[in-house]
Amino acid sequence: MVTTTAQATEFVPGLDARALLRWQRLPRAQSPWLHEEVATRMLERLQWFRVQPDSWLHWEPLLGGLQAHQALCARLHAARCHVAAQQMASTLVALRAATPRWTNSLQWLRGRRPVPVAADTGVDMLWANMALHLEPAPQALLRRWHGQIENQGFLLFSCLGPDTLRELRDLYQALGWPAPTQPFTDMHDWGDMLVHTGFAQPVMDMERISLSYSAAAPLLADLRLLGRNFHPDRFPALRARGWHARLAQALESELPRTADGRLLLSVEVIYGHAFKPAPSMPLADPARISVAHMRAMLRAGRG
Repeated sequence: MVTTTAQATEFVPGLDARALLRWQRLPRAQSPWLHEEVATRMLERLQWFRVQPDSWLHWEPLLGGLQAHQALCARLHAARCHVAAQQMASTLVALRAATPRWTNSLQWLRGRRPVPVAADTGVDMLWANMALHLEPAPQALLRRWHGQIENQGFLLFSCLGPDTLRELRDLYQALGWPAPTQPFTDMHDWGDMLVHTGFAQPVMDMERISLSYSAAAPLLADLRLLGRNFHPDRFPALRARGWHARLAQALESELPRTADGRLLLSVEVIYGHAFKPAPSMPLADPARISVAHMRAMLRAGRG
């Protein structure tokens, strides 16, 4: 496939797309605990919206949170649910298994059962938790999301920010090692991309979450559960036991600690939402307006 210059500029530098795709295709039956925690904080933001969606799309539910999916189904119990996932079959199985046994099967079939999203499906809300920082071509994905959202609908998302694991990155830099993570995009850049791809009224904010660990072993196990290093300049081969021991020793001796002596890592989480505006009246030829365009304008007026 030939990539044009315009397409190439949209790809995030410092993100190995092939390694990322291999990791995304790994079988998994549960969602990362940190993603579930972030999703609970995203759920609180739904109260900001005066009109609740009649339909919604969960982007990559296994990554975004199975528990969060059930919480959203309960919160939006009358809304039609759609899902989009690279591993659709395994995702639907995981969602079905995560459904509480006391849930009425008729409710599952009538409205709460997630339906794979089609290319022309339009929804009132697109929910994407902890996905954008793992996208090699985020502007293309934002345009796709824009196309899936109905006029006056909205996007609600979260992702990791540039201060994520700064303590670990400082340690690697001091030791002369390649970066332990791919770079993460700043929230102001996300806001610019939202406007550039057709969204309106973007609202961005961030928070830092502190993670503490009793020792290096649980810290490393947690990082492996949460993701991988997708930096293209990462160490290209397998590490030996000696290096692993050296890393554990460096973590124990060099990472900052909490007041009670636990190892400390910080995570920056970015939250954002934006609306898809109704199309405006074309000025070049006001005598010729399509029926679909007129209907969209009338719906916007009633809203």
